Amino acid sequence: MLNDPILFPGRILFLTEDPAAMARQLAGEDLDPAEAGPLRDQISTDEITPAFICYHFDEKLGDFPYLGLKCGEVFPVKEGSVRAGGFAVSVAGRRRGKGSSREASPYAELCAGLRLVIAESFERIYRQNAQNLGLLTSTDFGLIPRIRRGEAIPLAEFTEGLDSVTAEIVRRGGLFAYNAARLSGEVVPPLPSHGPRPMTYAEKLLARHAVVDAAAGQVGLPAVKPGDGLFVKADWRFSHEYVTPMAARFLEKALGPGAALRDPARILAFRDHLTFLHHSMKAEHRALGLLKVAEGLKPAQEAFCAKHGIRLHGELPDGSGSEGICHSIMTERYACPGQVVVGTDSHTPHAGALGCLAFGIGTTDIACAWVTGDVRVTVPPTLRVRLEGRLRPGVSAKDLVLHLLAQPFIREGGAIGHVVEYQGPALADLDTDERATLTNMAAEIGGFTGLIAPDGETVRFVQERRGVDLVLESWMVGDEGADYAQTLTVDCGALGPMLARPGDPGNGVALADLGEPVSIDIAYLGSCTGGKREDLHRAYEVVKAAATEGRRVPEGVQFFVQCGSEDVRRHAAEQGWLAAFEAVGAVVLGSSCGACINAGPGISTRPDQVTISAINRNFPGRSGPGRMWLASPATVAASALAGRITGP
Repeated sequence: MLNDPILFPGRILFLTEDPAAMARQLAGEDLDPAEAGPLRDQISTDEITPAFICYHFDEKLGDFPYLGLKCGEVFPVKEGSVRAGGFAVSVAGRRRGKGSSREASPYAELCAGLRLVIAESFERIYRQNAQNLGLLTSTDFGLIPRIRRGEAIPLAEFTEGLDSVTAEIVRRGGLFAYNAARLSGEVVPPLPSHGPRPMTYAEKLLARHAVVDAAAGQVGLPAVKPGDGLFVKADWRFSHEYVTPMAARFLEKALGPGAALRDPARILAFRDHLTFLHHSMKAEHRALGLLKVAEGLKPAQEAFCAKHGIRLHGELPDGSGSEGICHSIMTERYACPGQVVVGTDSHTPHAGALGCLAFGIGTTDIACAWVTGDVRVTVPPTLRVRLEGRLRPGVSAKDLVLHLLAQPFIREGGAIGHVVEYQGPALADLDTDERATLTNMAAEIGGFTGLIAPDGETVRFVQERRGVDLVLESWMVGDEGADYAQTLTVDCGALGPMLARPGDPGNGVALADLGEPVSIDIAYLGSCTGGKREDLHRAYEVVKAAATEGRRVPEGVQFFVQCGSEDVRRHAAEQGWLAAFEAVGAVVLGSSCGACINAGPGISTRPDQVTISAINRNFPGRSGPGRMWLASPATVAASALAGRITGP
């Protein structure tokens, strides 16, 4: 159990927009909030721990928090400077911890000596990861002067407003300590008790999977509502190579090397993020030995999977790529309507397009879930997005979600921690691949997950991809009269192609409003939101005439095409799409995450380079030092042929 009350002997670091104020703090000067200037909003986990930092999975991470933090046009934090500064508290603005589910970010903060992070608001996965590790979180800026005075803060101030399960996790200093007490019978999670009530589809899924008696394997409650703390049984649990070794280390440290995993046939592992890293790692990172560090993740993951009998979707034997991106393969081969799917990637909601509750979790969550078979959830509210009208020809799901991300309600964090459920007649224009872009990018919206109730299109997709005849059950839809936190309505017929300006997926602008021409250096068609069958098909429709006529990508422009899985690549080859891309000068890569995680061809190498990309996020440094615009696959293909940003 944590001490109560808690002292924070150490300094307070304000993560501010002013690089000079940051430098003064790192040099040893303590600032008052008024001196710090505006705090940085929307700090992503890419900024807290850039991707190359996450090759480490031990206490070494404490040398690196905020290495990618951009203040103005400067990156003021250097290796070791936070740890050396003696900071106990870190303060930021709105939406702290956007983006990736990487638990390396709060773990790096913890290892650097931080014990409390304060922000105006937090992203759901980041805050849950911090709680799981024992890193305290608060939105109360009134704590700052009290901590400065040396006041001990009652523990109850850090559990106020939390559900009973989460509050007890915080009191015990993390999820491993809580689960040890739960498995021994010392702690029995209280179960919600509600009378019958109309429920959203997400609430129904959670109620059906709620763990009632873990020892007896009993699941299912008649009703749940937002705010309830639960453990829910997961039908599938998966991790990728960035996380598996770290989670295995956490597990062994907590339970010893003999820890047995529950139902390993329902656990999957993937090597998909770093398959092409050796093609793109910067010389200075190689000189630091980071390639060797990164290459150590592969055997560590393989050894863990071999020890426990876990199915590993790995690299292809010829080194040409991987079997595919984790959540892409989950959607194509495994996930089914009515299931709960958890994975160590913030884009796990990809599979929500199939009518399952699929959500991202962190390292501690997956390590515990390997043993218990369940994960803890605070039942989220549901944001309903009504897609009215019909999409115009050439307008895709990516355009739709970039439009949503630009809305003030979303940009200001109104959907943080919500299930984003899509409904409405425009879904008829979107096949499952397109729907997966909507649910996938619930991560950028800040949601708990994205979800679409299954329908005839779901049945068609599963039959086409797996040869399986699905039978949908009548309960797989929200109840009439269910309570939605808010409803956003989109007139889909009014939408045209969209872009997101460099720096954040929420920097949306209609392509028609772009103004001055923007020349490009790189066009990247790939990733989980740009490497599906339908993505490639829409891009092919743009390039096929050019391929027939012998027109090519202009000199000085690089065009990369990368499939999300080998299943997609084989289909694209059979259809002649890949040949058409190559005919116009594209480089077709093997299946992998690649450039999306700054780990493969397609990344920028200079700050002055401009990229247009079909990936889902464009945070600073996410895919190289250049300026990255986000767009639909069709817009990426058209821009590649034009040498500037343009529509199909």
